[in-house]
Amino acid sequence: MAPIKIACVVGARPNFIKMAALTHEIDRRPQFSYELIHTGQHFSSEMSQQFFDDLGLPEPSHYLGVGSGSQTQQTAEIMQMIEPVFEQSRPGLLLVVGDVTSTLAAALVAAKLSIPIAHVEAGLRSGDRRMPEEINRIVTDSVSDYLFASEQSGMDNLRNEGVPEERLFLVGNVMIDTLLRFRDRAQESSVLSDLGLDSRAYAVATLHRPSNVDDNEQLGRLVEVLEEISHHTPVVFPVHPRTRQQIESLGASTKGLRLTPPLGYLDFIQLEANAQLVLTDSGGIQEETTILGVPCLTLRENTERPATIHEGTNRLTGVEPAAILSAALEVLAAPTTKGSTPQLWDAKASGRILDVIEDHAQLLLHQ
Repeated sequence: MAPIKIACVVGARPNFIKMAALTHEIDRRPQFSYELIHTGQHFSSEMSQQFFDDLGLPEPSHYLGVGSGSQTQQTAEIMQMIEPVFEQSRPGLLLVVGDVTSTLAAALVAAKLSIPIAHVEAGLRSGDRRMPEEINRIVTDSVSDYLFASEQSGMDNLRNEGVPEERLFLVGNVMIDTLLRFRDRAQESSVLSDLGLDSRAYAVATLHRPSNVDDNEQLGRLVEVLEEISHHTPVVFPVHPRTRQQIESLGASTKGLRLTPPLGYLDFIQLEANAQLVLTDSGGIQEETTILGVPCLTLRENTERPATIHEGTNRLTGVEPAAILSAALEVLAAPTTKGSTPQLWDAKASGRILDVIEDHAQLLLHQ
C-alpha cells in the first residue's frame, strides 16, 4: 500500500517551529509521506533558510513566493497559487498549524477540493474579532475534519461552538515539542556573548501585532515605555522588518534599546531562556516562556492562550504604558517564580496527532 501523502503548509515563523515537530514525527512512520509547501508569507529568503537550518526542516517541495500585501491580497494570492499544487499532488490530508494567513488560505482551498483537513492548535480564541488571527482560527476550525487542541480551553471553545465530539482531540502543544527537542542545542548559541549580555540581567521585547505596530500613536507609546524599562535593565529588541519600518517612519527614539535584526530560532530561544523578563505580543512566546520559567508580560488586552496565565509565567498587562512599566518593575524587583506545566505540554503532542491520523488511515484512503 502506498503511503498516505500529507500536505504540510508553512509561511511564517510560528509555522516553521510547529511544523518541524510534525514532519519529524511523520518521518518516523513509513505509512505516511509528506510534501512541504512554503508560501513565503512572511520572511525573506535568508530568514526562512535560517529557520530551515536551525529546525532541520527539509527543503520545501513547493515555494510559492507570495509577496507582501494586505491580509486579503495575501489570502487571495496563496489560494490561487496553492490550488494547482493540490490538484496535481492530490494529498490524502492537509495538515495546517496555527492562525496565520497561510493556514486559512490553504484550508479554504482544501475544503473546496474535498481534501480532509487537520488543524493543529484548534479552538484557541481571544474573543477579539478585530484580530486577523481570530478570524483565521474560527474559519479554519469551521472547515477542518480533525481539530487538535493544545490546551483545555481549545476543547471547551470548540464544544461551545457545536463541533462534533468525534472531531476533537486534546493532544498538547507541538511548539513545546520543538522547544524541548532543541533546548540543548540552543544552549550552544553564542548570542549572549555576541550581544554583551549576562544571564538574567536583561529583558527581551518583541512586537508585531497590527494593533500595536500599525497604529503610530500606540507604537510610539510602547517604544517609549520600553525605553523607560531600559533605564532599569538592558532591553534587547529583535525587530520585525515591518515594525522597524514603522518605528523609523515615526522618528521614535530607540537610543536606550538594543535593536537587533530578527534572530534565528536557536539564538532566540537562548536569549529568551536567559532573560529576566520578556515583553511581547506574540502567542508562541507566551507558551515558550511558560516552559522556560521566564516571567512574561503580554502587551495586549486579551490572550487566546489562557493556560499560560492560569498555569504558566505569563501576565496580561494591557497596552497602557503606566501598567506595563509597573508590571515590569515589579518583576525586576522580585525573584523569578516558575509556573506549572500545562496538561500534555510534554514533547509528545506530535506523536499523539500522528496516532490519531494513523487510526483514521483507512478512512483517508477512501476519501
